[in-house]
Amino acid sequence: MSKEKLVVEVLGAHNLMPKDGEGSSSAFVEVEFEGQRQRTQVKYKDLNPVWNEKLVFHVNDVADLPYRTIEVNVFNEKRSNNSRNFLGKVRVSGTSIARERQEEVNPQLHALDKRSLFSHVRGEITFKLYLSDKEHVKSGGGVVVVSGGVSKKSKNFHQQSTNTNTVVQNHQQTAGVQENKKVTHPNLTNKPDPGKGDLKPVVITSIPGPPVPVPAMNNTAVPGSVGGRVGLFSGGSNEYSLKETNPHLGGGLLNKDKTSATYDLVEQMQYLYIRVVKGRDIPVVGGGEVVAEVKLGNYRGITKRVALNNAEWDQVFAFSKDTIQSSMVEIFVKERDKDDFLGRVWFDLNEVPKRVPPDSQLAPQWYRMDDKRGDRAKGGEVMVAIWFGTQADEAFSEAWHSKAANVHLDGLCSIQSKIYLSPKLWYLRVSVIEAQDVVLGDKGTSLMRYPELNVKVQVGNQVLKTRVAPAMANRSLSNPFWNEDLMFVVAEPFEDYVMLSVEDRVGPNREEVVGRVVLPVSVITRRLDSKEVGSRWYNLDGHMGNPNEVKSVVRFASRIHIRATLDGGYHVLDEATMYSSDVRPTAKQLWKPHIGVLEMGILGASNLMPMKIKEGKGGSTDAYCVAKYGQKWVRSRTVVDSLAPKWNEQYTWEVFDPCTVITIGVFDNSRVDKNPTGGGVGGRDSRIGKVRIRLSTLESDRVYTHAYPLLVLHPSGMKKMGELHLAVRFSCANMINMLHMYTMPLLPKMHYVQPLSVNQLDSLRYQALNVVASRLSRTEPSLGREVVEYMLDHDSHMWSMRKSKANFFRLTNVLAWLVSMNRLIEGMRNWNTPIYSSMFVVTFMTMVLMPELIVPSILLGFAVIGLWKYRFRPRYPPHMDTRLSYAEGVPPDELDEEFDSFPTSRSAEVVRIRYDRLRSVAGRIQTVVGDMATQGERFQALLSWRDPRASFLCVVVCFFAAIGFYLVPIRWVVAVWGLYLLRPPRFRNKLPSSAVSFFKRLPTMADSML
Repeated sequence: MSKEKLVVEVLGAHNLMPKDGEGSSSAFVEVEFEGQRQRTQVKYKDLNPVWNEKLVFHVNDVADLPYRTIEVNVFNEKRSNNSRNFLGKVRVSGTSIARERQEEVNPQLHALDKRSLFSHVRGEITFKLYLSDKEHVKSGGGVVVVSGGVSKKSKNFHQQSTNTNTVVQNHQQTAGVQENKKVTHPNLTNKPDPGKGDLKPVVITSIPGPPVPVPAMNNTAVPGSVGGRVGLFSGGSNEYSLKETNPHLGGGLLNKDKTSATYDLVEQMQYLYIRVVKGRDIPVVGGGEVVAEVKLGNYRGITKRVALNNAEWDQVFAFSKDTIQSSMVEIFVKERDKDDFLGRVWFDLNEVPKRVPPDSQLAPQWYRMDDKRGDRAKGGEVMVAIWFGTQADEAFSEAWHSKAANVHLDGLCSIQSKIYLSPKLWYLRVSVIEAQDVVLGDKGTSLMRYPELNVKVQVGNQVLKTRVAPAMANRSLSNPFWNEDLMFVVAEPFEDYVMLSVEDRVGPNREEVVGRVVLPVSVITRRLDSKEVGSRWYNLDGHMGNPNEVKSVVRFASRIHIRATLDGGYHVLDEATMYSSDVRPTAKQLWKPHIGVLEMGILGASNLMPMKIKEGKGGSTDAYCVAKYGQKWVRSRTVVDSLAPKWNEQYTWEVFDPCTVITIGVFDNSRVDKNPTGGGVGGRDSRIGKVRIRLSTLESDRVYTHAYPLLVLHPSGMKKMGELHLAVRFSCANMINMLHMYTMPLLPKMHYVQPLSVNQLDSLRYQALNVVASRLSRTEPSLGREVVEYMLDHDSHMWSMRKSKANFFRLTNVLAWLVSMNRLIEGMRNWNTPIYSSMFVVTFMTMVLMPELIVPSILLGFAVIGLWKYRFRPRYPPHMDTRLSYAEGVPPDELDEEFDSFPTSRSAEVVRIRYDRLRSVAGRIQTVVGDMATQGERFQALLSWRDPRASFLCVVVCFFAAIGFYLVPIRWVVAVWGLYLLRPPRFRNKLPSSAVSFFKRLPTMADSML
């Protein structure tokens, strides 16, 4: 038996299910490990109990811990009959046990699971798992029951503990209770006062984003905690790795129907649906407004207010089957702002039918209601439909959900699942060619200076200017010439105008408009290829809309010559090029048929970080998921107040190119609460994490079910915000068409016929992002600008020392094979292994004498290597790699610099230090660039005659070498050169060769630099 002991430090639980019949529970925790069972004290009448107790277990073999499990059960004690009710369980693998000391171990937050299909469970539990050689197992052979009623042993456990282990009763083990109280922290043994903001266990983890006030709790705060917990056998990186899951997709083999075949990438969730349609003959004196109320256990849903003469609600209420606490559902009809009901009808849930799509919707029917006295003759009637269904039901998306009972009315629309479409984006090309007869505003001034004329073009919020017209000998000053193209991004439907203004710069930062023309975008010609479109002359309005100036009859006016087109042959990039989800051109006429279908089941998330603090609930997260591929955005419903939300929503996209990326982000909804005490500052949704999946890395028709780590970089370091559970399948319609796509250009034809510069693409991408964010913010519920920017990587171009180092290491890994090849050849030259060197010489001579074998041998080698590596191909899709991103162990100053605003908001001293550091890095890069330039200039100096003697030697050697190569076959020259290069070290001289010495003596331009 190992000297180290397993310590399970039970901290607390949150939001437990009331089981004592009085709206509360008396909870205690029982932990089982390797046949040992221990339990905590009972916390009476508390749905958010705090224990802070250590349970210590013997460990037979530490090496077997990864193959062991720890089972944590939560029960409610019933003192009346010495029994207990099940509140939930958690089963934890031994791989999550840490070796660190107690104060360095991060707490683990787990959602409570069911014991059987009919268990009613909710809430979370927080505990620590670690090994310690300082703790000791209590007397009694590892079976300790500490206060709080009776502990019942199972038969299996009794057989494993046939020694002196006995079940200890509360009245028999007073000494044992006293001993346990010594172990528990003295400040936390008493039950906290719930009226003074007692500590909620979910707040023990660190909260990202803005600082959130967290109540103090001894021995639970984790100082200096940046990432997640470090597993015992993970080497510190298992926490950030991809994990394969095994969800119960499609409802299982015994529940296969058409719906489960359609929604086969999600777990079926059972709901009770109640559709309240309308009422009639409601006994209300004097008219007024009435509402319908649906009550199921502790849940209550209320319809909108309607007039009595038109009592039609037509609203659907959905209650999760997991949270049903009653066997009866009641529907009341009440007057507005009154508690007494006018009519009542109830249904037994055992008699409710089950509807399975694609069955038609259940027809609602009239039910007569009872009034307050139980008289059905005077209660009126209500039309209701009630059934059991799943999330595949048509009414699911628009239904009021029981888990949203605490959401205020204004926030209800923000928790629904929706599908958005990005606006159709076009590139607008405005070619400003020339102007004629421009009349300057101040003629007296124009005679004394040269006019500096340029054209400003504005489309919506986008403003671009041409350069100042240059002076030309064959043109007068009033006929400027520009011939410059300006590019803009516009979206359908075209609501903007193109406003062109000819401006004269009359002073520093002072420009005078001398003419203007306005064109609606909707009348501009559209083109699908690079064919030129005819240009047009437009009269310039010189009055600028001044109402006090009387316009005369236009006989002579200034004109401007422009060509404006909407280019539909380009793909408007609104994402970073490396993460693009769509590369089709704008014009639909140029689209090709899709090659496959991408299906994704957004199952849920686990172990999410609390993003805000709610009054009376502690740390909380209202999470929703956003997925973006192509023009289609999907937003899941918001699961309110849960750190382990379950969405189970399935979506489908058409795939036109396999080399694209789908992006999935998780956010915290800030619109659920009117006055949140943390998070959601200014109505902005906080980011929780993001996942990218490249479709080309997925095998066809295979279902990938994984838990992706949600990693976010904060100014305090890299943090794991939780895990996102996804099921992904990429189906290919025609493999030939898909393979053919790999031979096609990545972007549409126009990007190569009339290419745009890198600066243009960056500017246009920023404009496209603004247009998309503006249009999606006008939807209901709206996608906030912060969500769109995070999904489209708006800050990917900003400077970061961390990213620079990561890219440098990526380049180093790419060039590593060259270094390895050089070492291999150098080893052959040094004859470290004579056998391999001899084989290399023979192979080299064979290739020289039979050069027709060179290319086939190289290609055959690539094919063999590829077949060999097929055995080691990655079986999982790639995910965020912390090591590749250089996100672990980043100095705090570099992180602060990365999160600094632009322009900087830091102090002058901090900026000076960072500038000096950047100068030192740039100095090293400058030296490397100078060395590369030196070698290139030496090649140029061979025949430049800067060094006449060196150039003379080069010319003479080239002359005689030309004669030699003409007389001697090239294969013999290569063979002699190879044998000379591969000669054994004993026949070599350590001094550099004559050719190298000659090359290093050549002059460079460095002599002329200051």
